Amino acid sequence: MSMLLDERRESILKIVENKGFVSLVDLMDSVGASESTIRRDLEYLDGIGQIRRTRGGAAYSGESLATFEDRSFMSSRQKRQVAQAVANMISPGEAVLMDGGTTTLEVARQLAGKQLQVVTNSLPIANLLVNQPQIDLMLIGGFLFPKTGVALGKTAVESLKSVHVRRLIISVGGITEDGLYNSNMLLVETEQQMFEAAEEVIVVTDSTKFGHSALAYLCPLDRVDHIVVDDGITEEWKDVIRKAGIELTVVET
Repeated sequence: MSMLLDERRESILKIVENKGFVSLVDLMDSVGASESTIRRDLEYLDGIGQIRRTRGGAAYSGESLATFEDRSFMSSRQKRQVAQAVANMISPGEAVLMDGGTTTLEVARQLAGKQLQVVTNSLPIANLLVNQPQIDLMLIGGFLFPKTGVALGKTAVESLKSVHVRRLIISVGGITEDGLYNSNMLLVETEQQMFEAAEEVIVVTDSTKFGHSALAYLCPLDRVDHIVVDDGITEEWKDVIRKAGIELTVVET
C-alpha cells in the first residue's frame, strides 16, 4: 500500500513539475484518486517543499527544470571545495562507486588523474572520465533518466549485484533524524543496491539538505559511514550526526 502511495505522490509531483500549475480537478483525473486523497498528497508535498498549495490546485516550487548541464554549470565554489575534500579521501588503486548528480560529478572532476577503478550509473561522469587513461571505468546500464543522465531501474539493480567496491560516493535530496531521502523512487531503489556493493558509504552534501526530507526514503542514518558537508551545518546537526556514529567532515568554505 505504501508503494502505491509513493507512486501516486511521485506522479503528482511530475505533473506539477511539468506544467508549473495544476488544478485539483486535473490531478484527480490524472491519477484517479479522490479529492480528499489528492489534498492529503498535496499537503505532504507542500510540507517537504516540493510544491506550493494554492486555491484549487498546486504550483511547483522545487528545483527548476534547468537541464543537468545548466545545473552543473551553476555549481558553486563551495560545492567544488566539498568535492575536493571527498576526492582527497580516495587513495590510488581504490575501486569507487559513484552515483549521479552535480555534486558527485564535481567529485569526479577532482579525481581525474588518479589511478582508480570507477563504477558509475551516471552518463555525465562516464563522459568526463572515459578519456582518463589511469581510470578503469565501468558504466552501469538501465533506464536512462533524461534530466540527469543516470541509469536506474531493474537492469541497473541487477548489474550492481555483481559489483564490490571500497567506497560509495553518493549525494542525497534530504537528511532528517529518520535518515536519508531522495527525489525519485527508481533512484532510491538503485542507490539501495549501491549500499550493498560498498564497504564504506560517503555522503557528500550541502548544509541546506539537513532537516528536510524528499519524496522517497533511502535508508536510516546508521547505514552511512561518513558525511562530508560545508561549514553551514549547525552545531545541533553536528551532534545528531556524531551521535549516530557517523564520521563527519566539515569543509571550511
